[in-house]
Amino acid sequence: MKYENKVVINGREISHDQPVYFIADIAANHDGDLSRAKELIWLAKEGGADAAKFQHFKAEQIVSDYGFRDLQGQMSHQASWDKSVFETFKYFECNRDWNEELALTAKEAGIDFMTTPYDYEAVKLLDQYIPAYKIGSGDITWTDFIEFIAKNEKPVILATGASSMVDVERAVDAVLNFNKQLVLLQCNTNYTGSLENLRHINLNVLKTYAIRYPQMVLGLSDHTPGHSTVLGAIALGARVIEKHFTDDNSRKGPDHPFSMNPKTWGEMVERSRELEAALGNGVKRVEDNEQDTYIIQRRCIRINKHMESGSVINEEDLEYLRPAPVGAILPYDAHKVIGKLLSKSKSKGDALYETDLVN
Repeated sequence: MKYENKVVINGREISHDQPVYFIADIAANHDGDLSRAKELIWLAKEGGADAAKFQHFKAEQIVSDYGFRDLQGQMSHQASWDKSVFETFKYFECNRDWNEELALTAKEAGIDFMTTPYDYEAVKLLDQYIPAYKIGSGDITWTDFIEFIAKNEKPVILATGASSMVDVERAVDAVLNFNKQLVLLQCNTNYTGSLENLRHINLNVLKTYAIRYPQMVLGLSDHTPGHSTVLGAIALGARVIEKHFTDDNSRKGPDHPFSMNPKTWGEMVERSRELEAALGNGVKRVEDNEQDTYIIQRRCIRINKHMESGSVINEEDLEYLRPAPVGAILPYDAHKVIGKLLSKSKSKGDALYETDLVN
């Protein structure tokens, strides 16, 4: 199935030879306060993010209150929540009356406004404001919804946490049936922030995706602490990075504890830009900053005693020493020198050049 090898979001090309695109997922960290939401947009921009992303859900349309109560106890990261799952989702809904103001704030800050919609109404309301859609890992099996989003003909960013390869292929097909602009994100959906999660992030899945979908734009949606996973993903070819973002990890709320803050976010972006510079384009060559060491660290063939013009060069007349001036004969060409006549006199220590040999 065909897909693009580059994705364009709000005029910005995202591809294998372009800088990484960073998405600051504000998610529920607005804490129900519009002014906080707007401030976080500005902070994300200051930290080097390319997009400020929210999550648009309504509790009634994303979770079953009965279903979670029937589980007889909250699980995973939800076990630490003070309220029920339904009540927590209800409290942290992103007010849809904010949409225009959030979009305008992002435009003023010079950052892309994005969201993960969790229902059909959210898609319809937000389409006029956003340049791309993010589909969360939890909806990877809801193919009808994936297709509905894909039909809007805007780039789709698909997270694949807690999924098998069969799940991934099904969801990818659902997008590509209607839309060729797809970014595929590796993800691990454990939100506890534990260092133990590093054992499960499985960055090498990016290699698997690259084999299954050659030249597709890949990325990482990450919830682990520190920068290791992000840097590793970039080294493996990720060109979109999504991390949660807050201004204060000590605030009460489901997403604050494992989010990046302005300091750690800025460090992540800075280290990532350094890594990008270090990765290069894969072409092995003598680099511009190696031109001097190319001379001073390499050996060339030198004469180890004074020799007159017309002398026959024997192996015992040669030594292999640094430096190797431009044009000097290098050690691997010694067989081209031995047995030849000198066209000029050479002093002890002189480098040999092709012009020193009688043709």
